[in-house]
Amino acid sequence: MQLKYGLLKAGGCIIANNDSKIPKSDLTDIMKTISLNFLYIVAKWKEVHGTDNTKFYC
Repeated sequence: MQLKYGLLKAGGCIIANNDSKIPKSDLTDIMKTISLNFLYIVAKWKEVHGTDNTKFYC
């Protein structure tokens, strides 16, 4: 399965690639989950990559 998304500075996300043809209703649920966990995702990214210089999609 391949799904690529970008995080937005405002706290949401955008689907960049859906090569797996995931149905729209499932994509909506995935996007909600990502948005609700935005701060956790960014914190883990910084922890793993050891940087505070996080770049967002827009």
